Amino acid sequence: MNYLEILGTIVGVIYLILEYRASVYLWIAGIIMPAIYIFVYYQAGLYADFGINVYYLLAAVYGWILWKWKKGDNGIVEKADLPITKISGRYYFPLIVVFGVAWMGIAYILANFTNSDVVWFDSFTTALSIVGMWMLAHKYLEQWLAWIAVDVVSSGLYVYKELYFTAVLYAVYAIIAIFGYIKWKQLMEEQK
Repeated sequence: MNYLEILGTIVGVIYLILEYRASVYLWIAGIIMPAIYIFVYYQAGLYADFGINVYYLLAAVYGWILWKWKKGDNGIVEKADLPITKISGRYYFPLIVVFGVAWMGIAYILANFTNSDVVWFDSFTTALSIVGMWMLAHKYLEQWLAWIAVDVVSSGLYVYKELYFTAVLYAVYAIIAIFGYIKWKQLMEEQK
C-alpha cells in the first residue's frame, strides 16, 4: 500500500497546484487521486474517507462540466469560463445543515457498522469535504476555508493512523490552502 499512498500523494500535489491556479485540469487529477485513495483508505480502516473518495470521483466529473460548459440563453450548451465568486449568503444555512446532518449521519454509521477508532474525526473531515467539494465545483472563494479545516484535522488523523506520506500531503495542503485563498481572492478581483 505504500506505493499507492506515494502515488496518491504525487497526484494530490499536482491536483493542489492546479487548484491553486484555478485550472480546469484539476478535475483530471481529481478523478485519478480518489481512485487511488479508495484502496489506501479502505486498507487503513478509514471508511468515511474511503466513501468520500467515491463522492470525489463523481464531484470531479460534475466540477469539470460546470467549469467547462454552460447552458446558453438559447438553451444550447456552450463553452464556459466559470468565474471565481463569493458564496451567496443564502447558501450558508443550507450548507451548515448539510454539514451537520452528514457529520452526525456518518458518525452514526461508523460507530455502529464499522470498527473505526476515529469516528468523530473521520466523519468530521468527510462531512466538511462534501461541502467543500460542492463549493469548489461552483468556484466559490470560501471553499478554501473549508479545505484549511479539513486539511489540518486530516493531517493529525493520518499521523495517528501512521499514513505519514498522506499526513505530510495534508499538512502541505493546509499551508497551500491559505495561499490558495489569497490567490483566488486576487484572481476574483482581476476578473471584475
